[in-house]
Formats: sequence, C-alpha cells, structure tokens
Amino acid sequence: MNTRIRRVALTVAAAAVLPLALSACSDDSGDTAASDSSAKASATAADDSMAGSGSNATTADEPFGPACSAVPQDGAGSFDGMAKDPVATAASHNPALSTLVTAVKKAGLVDTLNNAENITVFAPTNDAFAKIPKTTLDKVLNDKAQLTKILTYHVVGEKLTPADLENGSFDTLEKSKLTTAGSGESYTVNDAAKVVCGNVRTANANVYIIDTVLMPAG
Repeated sequence: MNTRIRRVALTVAAAAVLPLALSACSDDSGDTAASDSSAKASATAADDSMAGSGSNATTADEPFGPACSAVPQDGAGSFDGMAKDPVATAASHNPALSTLVTAVKKAGLVDTLNNAENITVFAPTNDAFAKIPKTTLDKVLNDKAQLTKILTYHVVGEKLTPADLENGSFDTLEKSKLTTAGSGESYTVNDAAKVVCGNVRTANANVYIIDTVLMPAG
C-alpha cells in the first residue's frame, strides 16, 4: 500500500514539474531569439552606417557648385577629360574659361602651368573677366608684366582640398598671400570671389572656378 502511494506521489510531482521545465525552456528560447534578432539589427545598422560613410567620402571627392552643371558631360572638357590633361590644356577645353586661357597664352604661362606639379588654380570665368571695364581689361591683356602678376596671383604652389579652404591663408606664385573661407560647398577667396565650381581635378592641379578676378595688392 505504501509503495502504491509513493508511486502516485512521484507521478503527480513529475506532472507538476514537467510544465515548469517546458516553460523555462520556452522562455530561454525566446530570449535567445530576441538576442539574435537584436544582434542582427545592430549589425545591419552598422553596415548601413559604413555604407553611408563611404558614400559621403565619395561625394566629398567630387566637383561641387552651381557652375559645375555647365561643364560638358563627356569629352576633353568634361571632368573626366580634364583630369587627364595638365591644367592649362584642361582649361582650354572648358568654354567658360576661354578668356582666362587667352590671358594665360598672352602672358606666356601655358608651359609654366602645365609643367608645374601639385598646384591649385583659382580660375576666373569669362563672366568674372566681364566685370572688368573693357578698356581696363584690354590694357591689362596687353601689358605682359601686369598680366603675369595678376595670373600668378591665382596660383598656389600646393594642392588644396575643400577642407583646406575653410579658413586658409596661402602664398601664391606671385609671392603674396590670398585668403579663403567657408564650409561645405560654399567658399570665398579674399572675401570677394565666390567658388562657383570647386574641386575640379586636372593631371597636375586642383582647380576652383571663381566668379571674380583676384587682384594682388600693389
């Protein structure tokens, strides 16, 4: 009799414990699944973040500014085409820089600019030269010494990135300084000229196309 009672008691105890054990296993499984899901979400977020960073880095290396839309999409005058040529040659393929190219030729600076290494050129557009009264511009274009002084003032003897322009002061080939300021895609030179298409690459220079001709002091 006692044996039968003990067997019944054991059976009842086992029946009571079994659901608790199953419940515990179920809870552990749920926690593990939640943990796995959280880990996957974190990994996905990290991947997305890295992808975003890569995208931003690529964008930062590209030309920027409102005037960039006027640059040809292909051929020698495109951004890819200009990157293959030295700076004076590259500028000659850009219709918006034809006055600058004429000035560079008159000053005899084509070879100087093409043979220079790692320079930055602040390149005034045709509209920038048009701001100068025609009689004054014609006079400058026919004065080689003065023209050379002005043009070399637009050249810095190192490659400048957009970040360098945020608050910069640089020696020019003309032997005096110019200053830059700004951030993002908005920069000025000497507090007067605006960069309208920046970070343009040529074979030997970084080019920042500007809307005003820079004038050295004196």
